[in-house]
Amino acid sequence: MQSPSKPLSRTKKTNSRANKKADPYFSRAIGKAFELIDALSQSSTPLTLNQLSTSIVLTKTSTFRILHTLEALGHLSKTEEGRYLIVGGHASQVPLQRIDRMLHISAPVLERLRREFKETVSLAAVFENHIEVVSTLESPQLIRMGNTIGRILPPHASSLGKAIAAFQPPQVRERLLRSYGMTRFTPRTIIDETAIQEQFQLIQEREYSEDWEESALGGCCFGAPIRRPNGHAIGALSLSMPKIHLKPDEQPRIVSAIRRAALDIETQLV
Repeated sequence: MQSPSKPLSRTKKTNSRANKKADPYFSRAIGKAFELIDALSQSSTPLTLNQLSTSIVLTKTSTFRILHTLEALGHLSKTEEGRYLIVGGHASQVPLQRIDRMLHISAPVLERLRREFKETVSLAAVFENHIEVVSTLESPQLIRMGNTIGRILPPHASSLGKAIAAFQPPQVRERLLRSYGMTRFTPRTIIDETAIQEQFQLIQEREYSEDWEESALGGCCFGAPIRRPNGHAIGALSLSMPKIHLKPDEQPRIVSAIRRAALDIETQLV
């Protein structure tokens, strides 16, 4: 398990504490709250009360009070096992660093997929309360499905959105759905909450997602999650095309290719 935070040197710690004691306006409680947030942001997995107490050098009782306050204010959430994580998942708290790395790693992977299938490939990332396209390579064909960098994706309809939402903690998934809303884009868009949850369960089992004219008529799309070691998706990649381009026996090859590509990116991100 990775260390929840990079320890400071003894000299830096001593100087930091001395500076805080010398400042009559410094709030120790607020300072410790930010130390907790930093520790959770730098951890690849949710952390226990004991781990966090040790990390910020504070008693469990005092640490719990700060954690409870941050949770009540909506900044933190707690897993069923009693571990703490930042609301929105770890990826959304320091997006630029991780997304830049994911973009760098995925560039040749996306290009390889586009060359192989000659269709549009895209990469999306999860942020605080939305899912957004961060890279796209357009199909060279005249008739194609397009995408746009910066586009906010529906977590219930697009293959990228569903691939990411399915691999989030339940409270994060619900927030993504509420933030976007259950918009109907086509007659095939699923807006029933029970049916959507069943879709997420199926995506978790298959480890890929589909969009059959749910976000745009005439189009189909296949997506795969890009996950961290804790199983939560920080992004997803997809291949989209007009339905008329899809050959009867081609879907298994496409699904296999995007799953391999996502795994390739995951492996390099660790």
